[in-house]
Amino acid sequence: MKVSILGCGRWGSFIGWYLARNGHEVCQWGRAGNYSFNVLKNTGKNEYVELDERINLTSNLKEAVEFAQTIIISISAQALRSFMQEIVKFDVAEKNFVLCMKGIEVETGKRLSQVVCESGIDVNKIAVWVGPGHIQAFTQGSPNCMVIDSENKKLVKYLADSFRSETIRFYYGDDLIGSEIGAATKNIMGIAAGMLDGGGYTTLKGPLMSRGAREVARLIKALGGNEISAYGLCHLGDYETTLFSPYSNNRKFGEDFVKGVKFGKLAELAIAQNCDKIATGHYARIKSDANGRRWISSAADATKDQTYVLWQLTQDQLSHTRMPLGDYRKEEIREIAAQYGFCNAGRRDSQDVCFIPDGDYVSFI
Repeated sequence: MKVSILGCGRWGSFIGWYLARNGHEVCQWGRAGNYSFNVLKNTGKNEYVELDERINLTSNLKEAVEFAQTIIISISAQALRSFMQEIVKFDVAEKNFVLCMKGIEVETGKRLSQVVCESGIDVNKIAVWVGPGHIQAFTQGSPNCMVIDSENKKLVKYLADSFRSETIRFYYGDDLIGSEIGAATKNIMGIAAGMLDGGGYTTLKGPLMSRGAREVARLIKALGGNEISAYGLCHLGDYETTLFSPYSNNRKFGEDFVKGVKFGKLAELAIAQNCDKIATGHYARIKSDANGRRWISSAADATKDQTYVLWQLTQDQLSHTRMPLGDYRKEEIREIAAQYGFCNAGRRDSQDVCFIPDGDYVSFI
């Protein structure tokens, strides 16, 4: 099967790796200038997978859309609606769209399949790919089970049968609402589990699983789905992966939050919310070399240097992070704050995080 994958981040790059290894013709698209795309293009790999030589990597969206009958989208959930406006400019009436992403549109409360449908795509041409599994485990040879769901049962069977392998066994979903809501709310349970871990209440993850799944079941039913779906692979079946795995970003974020870790997966959470950059008041600097590789460097104010709490940041996190205070001494920051009448000018410490959308970043600072 010819498959186009729109998105080359963590999951997008894995999907390309997985499908190419299983005999599919793959075209992988990423936006020109995007960090994830540049890494794959320039190095042939990222921190998760190596770019299979059989994959056609491109930044030409028209080329990617026209390449295949089946188009898999794996991008930020909150960017989906605007991205679909780019997609529908092409002839996609007969294309099948598979959403390998989780979430609910914040502004509308719509499921992601609804967002695609409202963009002009026939609901019978839309499917979702959800369920448990971490890229690190898959690439190490650990198998798992996942779900393909859609309002179109023929499409479900076609995709599940085509994508199935010894690594992933795909099951036929029969409740699109339940699959999407179950997958999205699973992330919330992961954060809650991490908070329990961070607070030293790991034994409460049992009650969290039992009562949490029941509450999600009620939510699915209230939204028109089958409450039994909450106990399937889209939600409860994904709990081990999300609530216990060391690879779980959501669990790690919850744990770090409770422990007072100020960064780490917070940057990834901001990116998932479609923020272009996250600015932090840490006294540190981010430097880079000619190849675009970034690292944490000491702040100008040695007495306030905070590089010791930031050493675990990944390349992707660093690419979306700005630390504007790193070039200033504390006294200079206080002078600037006083000059503009900021309420924190006289405070001993200020700990604020600002999420910055696309726009004039320099003027904002």
